[in-house]
Amino acid sequence: MKQLISFVAIIVASVLSVATLSAREINIIPEPAYVDLEQSGEYYVTDKTRIIVVDEMWAPAKRFSEDMVEVLGLEKPMRMSKRGDKGIKLRTDSCIPAEGYEMTVSEDGILIIGGSEAGVYYGLQTLRQIVVTNECRVPYGFIADEPNFAYRGAHLDVCRHFMSVADVKEYIDILAAHKLNRLHWHLTDDQGWRIEIKAYPELTELASQRKETLIGHGLEPKWWDGKPYGGFYTQDEIREVVKYAAERYITIIPEIEMPGHSQAALHALPWLGCNEQEVDVWTMWGVTPEVLCAGKETTYTFLENVLSEVIELFPSEIIHIGGDECPKDRWKECEHCKAMMAAQGLENEEELQGYLVKRIEKFLNGKGRRIIGWDEILEGGVTPTATVMAWRGAKIGAYAAEHGHEVVMTPLPICYFDFYQTESREGEGLRIGGHINFEKVYNWNPYEGISDAARKNIIGVQCNLWTEYLKDISMVEGQLLPRLAALCEVQWATDRRNEATIRNKMNTLRKFYDACGWHYAPYYFEGRQ
Repeated sequence: MKQLISFVAIIVASVLSVATLSAREINIIPEPAYVDLEQSGEYYVTDKTRIIVVDEMWAPAKRFSEDMVEVLGLEKPMRMSKRGDKGIKLRTDSCIPAEGYEMTVSEDGILIIGGSEAGVYYGLQTLRQIVVTNECRVPYGFIADEPNFAYRGAHLDVCRHFMSVADVKEYIDILAAHKLNRLHWHLTDDQGWRIEIKAYPELTELASQRKETLIGHGLEPKWWDGKPYGGFYTQDEIREVVKYAAERYITIIPEIEMPGHSQAALHALPWLGCNEQEVDVWTMWGVTPEVLCAGKETTYTFLENVLSEVIELFPSEIIHIGGDECPKDRWKECEHCKAMMAAQGLENEEELQGYLVKRIEKFLNGKGRRIIGWDEILEGGVTPTATVMAWRGAKIGAYAAEHGHEVVMTPLPICYFDFYQTESREGEGLRIGGHINFEKVYNWNPYEGISDAARKNIIGVQCNLWTEYLKDISMVEGQLLPRLAALCEVQWATDRRNEATIRNKMNTLRKFYDACGWHYAPYYFEGRQ
């Protein structure tokens, strides 16, 4: 049977000739490793189609059934059972890579075999695209697929502008449909603290609220809206979102910024600062000099208490500790910091930040977790177990990989989806700056400049969505889509992207976005880049 074909042989064949097709073709994003369609024949999926569950694949079956009701407007969910001759049959096979799947379509129905429950789910995402965009008709044939990267992420900043639980769930739905498996949730920053910490109720009482919000652009005369703004997630809401993501095979990585980007926390707890002066939750964008004092033991107690609650909420093996854009002005004048540097034999403030990072790393390691941080964490020295998120350029990512660190590539010129999408900027509204179009993302090679030996250390790719000028989920989606489709091709189908077919595929995917009710930018479809 086709599903018993060596998966390795299929992948090798796909490298030589990506997605071999018959006269017919289907447009799937991201590009599958191998596609072989029959010349004729289709299986029609309706609300009467039965989902036959083998190996306890109830969870992905339930998700698929619910999705079909929503996007196809079915009157009732598809039936699920353990037995049946025809329908959509789901099972696992350990011979297939964990996130890989095989799909066989014939007159007997649709058989999806995954290397794990997640693999079955990704096979169902492929089926969902075909059903929605091809009038419920699934061509007879065979598909075998698996991702290139183990880490396929997207970031969401909820500090500059807050997103409700429902909004975050919709964001997760979009990621899942594109076969992403990580959500980097940016929960604390200068402009707001968004997570309930029971040890410090002041963080949500005070640090979650700012007086007003910058409206003008940083390069233009500044003006503010004069309206109080805030929001936060209770711990029960955090658990709800984490569970929702896990049901879609997405791990949420929380970010607690330190020692910079902490002005909101300093507003609530001034004793965390070097000079302990009162500061407001920041109403601007950019980088503030107000940072946590790295010379006080009380700072480390605070961070450990916060992280102790965070790891109870998030099962992710890695915890993001920020580490970026930390001005050292306050430290240079601080007697506590000077004393800490002397006691630890540190020569400069960069090494002091390194001391803080390594101390937090040791704490989290002791709790069975590892750290990930923005690439500035390299400057003060970290252990090889720290994962580096390379945002300031591919060269930094290459350096980290060559020195044995696991690296997530997310360089600003390619992966910052808060940037403008067209050169003209016409009709886009106010954005933070820059220009990243669909083609720039799609054609990006995350392995460029990486030696063969270090290539294994590039564990994944991520886009970042900062929300300085994105006030609601519809604006967020308009920045995310359709560029996320280009990114998921990089993440999933890195070496088998097919530029000749991408526009046809995107025109098909547009139908899928419409059926799901998601907002997307029109510029790529209008030929504006």
